[in-house]
Amino acid sequence: MHSVSNSGAIKLSSGNNINQKKDNRKHKVKITHQTPVMGQLPATTSSQPKVDTGDHGYILEDVPHLTDYIPHLPTYPNPLQDNPAYAVVKQYFVDTDDTVAQKIVVHANSPRGIHFRRAGPRQKVYFKSDDVHACIVTCGGLCPGLNTVIREIVGSLHDMYGVKRIEGIEGGYQGFYSRNTIQLTPKKVNGIHKRGGTIIGTSRGGYDNKKIVNSIQDRGINQVYIIGGDGTQKGASAIYEEVRKRGLQVAVVGIPKTIDNDIPVIDQSFGFDTAVEEAQRAINAAHVEAESNENCIGLVKLMGRNSGFIAMYATLASRDVDCCLIPESPFYLEGPGGLFEYIEKRIKENGHMVIVVAEGAGQDLVAESLRANDNKDASGNKLLDDVGLWLSQKIKDHFKKQTEMEINLKYIDPTYMIRAVPSNASDNVYCTLLAQSAVHGAMSGYTGFTVGPVHGRECYLPFYRITEKQNKVVITDRMWARMLSSTHQPSFLSTKDIIESFTDEAPPTQLLDDQVADNSLVTKETTIC
Repeated sequence: MHSVSNSGAIKLSSGNNINQKKDNRKHKVKITHQTPVMGQLPATTSSQPKVDTGDHGYILEDVPHLTDYIPHLPTYPNPLQDNPAYAVVKQYFVDTDDTVAQKIVVHANSPRGIHFRRAGPRQKVYFKSDDVHACIVTCGGLCPGLNTVIREIVGSLHDMYGVKRIEGIEGGYQGFYSRNTIQLTPKKVNGIHKRGGTIIGTSRGGYDNKKIVNSIQDRGINQVYIIGGDGTQKGASAIYEEVRKRGLQVAVVGIPKTIDNDIPVIDQSFGFDTAVEEAQRAINAAHVEAESNENCIGLVKLMGRNSGFIAMYATLASRDVDCCLIPESPFYLEGPGGLFEYIEKRIKENGHMVIVVAEGAGQDLVAESLRANDNKDASGNKLLDDVGLWLSQKIKDHFKKQTEMEINLKYIDPTYMIRAVPSNASDNVYCTLLAQSAVHGAMSGYTGFTVGPVHGRECYLPFYRITEKQNKVVITDRMWARMLSSTHQPSFLSTKDIIESFTDEAPPTQLLDDQVADNSLVTKETTIC
């Protein structure tokens, strides 16, 4: 395990794995890290990030370990070595030195770049099974797969590691100090993956760091599994910092959740695949309506507060969409090359049209015509104006002025229907891998991390890597070009918009095969020497 000494030199500490290789190199690292604040959550990071460097530009952005602040913790053999289900596995345990590269498309002379610690079981664990008291909490909005993650955390703790005390915290973060807990057993969670929502409830807001950690300490909880989006993960990071400050042997693990797929670095977020599949059903309904009525427009509003991935991928999958509008790509209504002109053209050609709009698209246009909305929800997210209803009315008003063409418009908003469905087969498998990787990490003594796949390999990621920015569609990327080619819509971009898109710093997007990963380190003030 890597640790940062007071002098700033990175050293290898022993005891984490009996197969650990020796490395006498010393690397000096000077790092300043500041985690941005979101909504009502506090700035979270006080401990230094763990970064190791190696030959040929190798950088490991490691995650904290309990022994970083509680030295000389005893270790125990991993119970998996006696598990008959794993008897046929060629290699039980992940090697200590296994890491996964963030960037896999490289040039001949490219440095090796940023790597993350590979997830999986280790030969030694830092918790006795009988001593583990775990809890699970879900926060924020609903997302397909929440129940699957809960089921698999419980199953992994119980069946792989023999853990008996597992609780669900009711109602999100505030449940730590204001609600009851639910005892979770394999029998209790059996079959919940076939249901939407979360059996332990969820909420926005209610975050009080000191009260939460007090509750964790008072109840004797030593493993905390937190499922939620970037705001929730910022809260999890703050909980880890408070736990570390108090010197508690508590593993704090995050499992990133967002239906919008706007979490950076990881391949995609759980529930996204299900959301795209369900979104297609709404698009198909809009297409049927549009085809069955004269001069009909089917308008579908999909999720996507700041990122248009669901809208883009559902459009590409359905092939029935004539126009897709997302937050990352500005558009305008009137004049040559505007949306109204394109709608008129498509209806004259085909007699019908299907439009998909993400909820965060065109908010600047909505704000111009409606009273500015500065309200926020309990998580601190800005409440968006309903672009679907606004656009519907704008289209109707425009064509009322065009006496030569009358239109029908059918508006469909499937948002909460999509959020509430159970996860599909693909997401169920994905959630299983996430949950098992989270449990392996906690039992191995890692803490202050979130888990997710990078190029198909589950990894342990420091919290700051998934909370420092949001994943967004890059409109100068080939995937967006494929979408434009599918719909035949104009890009609605001016030359100025295109230039700004090239110059803006975009988050790494593993879903887009031609995206260049961001090789910057932790923050603007990061220096490695």
